[in-house]
Amino acid sequence: MDLRVDGHVIVVTGATSGVGRAVAERLAAEGARLVLVARGADRLAALAAELEPTAGGAPRPRHVTVAADVTAPGAGGRIVGAARDALGRIDAIVAAAGATRRASPEELTAEDWDAQWRINVLAPHALLLAATEDLAVAPDGGRVVLVSSSSGKRPSASNMAYSVTKAAQLSLSRAWADRLAGRGVRVNAVTPGPLDSEMWLDPGGLADQTAAATGASRDEALRIARGRVPLGRFGTPDEIADVIALLASPRAGFVTGAAWSSDGGSVPGIV
Repeated sequence: MDLRVDGHVIVVTGATSGVGRAVAERLAAEGARLVLVARGADRLAALAAELEPTAGGAPRPRHVTVAADVTAPGAGGRIVGAARDALGRIDAIVAAAGATRRASPEELTAEDWDAQWRINVLAPHALLLAATEDLAVAPDGGRVVLVSSSSGKRPSASNMAYSVTKAAQLSLSRAWADRLAGRGVRVNAVTPGPLDSEMWLDPGGLADQTAAATGASRDEALRIARGRVPLGRFGTPDEIADVIALLASPRAGFVTGAAWSSDGGSVPGIV
């Protein structure tokens, strides 16, 4: 399916790893021009170089990088300004920046709660505030996708701060959808389940953390976690990216205010 995003300018936060990177790769392949946002300048530069199309062996720069912590004061305005200055417009935003760790309620500090609140709620809110006028004049209608989590629909005691703020992120998505619908801007959320990605599989990631907390081996911890998913496996970042790319395109033109589950059936319910 042609997503009809060729030449569209799409901001992707959390672009250098996991779902964010998979989204960037998918949208670049569709011809979108990307504003790639992450904290590491070197990784951003490497990603942009990988995504650039070539003509006669010479690169044709299409993408812009912004090395920024999305939770920093003024980050939303800086990202939007970079998109305007370099590419002249913003058609869509995919807010994929995020992080978590396994922690009991007793282990979570006030700083942990604040960090999750800032990255999952305040950062996307600030970005939408900064980008509203640009999205409202996008020729095919502005689009926003917030990458939430199945934990936002089914809270987990393994990190309450993450689950609670991901639920708040879903509420934020719906509130912005209502606010911007009259201006032709569609706002949706996607709620992935556990994925075969850096968050779980990197050394020190959730697989290792779960093994340490339960006394199981890493392989056993993964086997148990995958067995809890009705499809019997974790998802992949590419599978989530396909859902996000559709919502970030004009193809999903009558979808707004939704929170699409992409979790292998992990969260029971029809909403």
